[in-house]
Amino acid sequence: MLEIAPEGQEWLVDAHGCEPACLRSEAALRRLFERIVRELGLRTLGEPAWHAFSGEGGVTGLQMLTESHLACHTYPEHGFAAFNLYACRPLPEWPWRERLAEALGAREVSVRTLARGRA
Repeated sequence: MLEIAPEGQEWLVDAHGCEPACLRSEAALRRLFERIVRELGLRTLGEPAWHAFSGEGGVTGLQMLTESHLACHTYPEHGFAAFNLYACRPLPEWPWRERLAEALGAREVSVRTLARGRA
């Protein structure tokens, strides 16, 4: 018997043409995570984990959620940031392009949405 998994959705978001200084700023990325969580009505599990790479390196962040997780990896040397949000419940659309342009200066944003857990 095939068991159906809970329905979920995942966003894979690539932001190109970002300001390198923003991609090195843990504070800017923390504010962005807080905005995503607040505007989508997500529920956090503890504090996010952050790692800022030395020198001109980027930042990696992970926020565990009751719905699953939100993660980012930034590459200032390429003006690139990658985001992943997985939720085990339906969420409303979120204006990734506008928000990443505001927060990181992104000039081009690609948003892919995947349905998860459906047989």
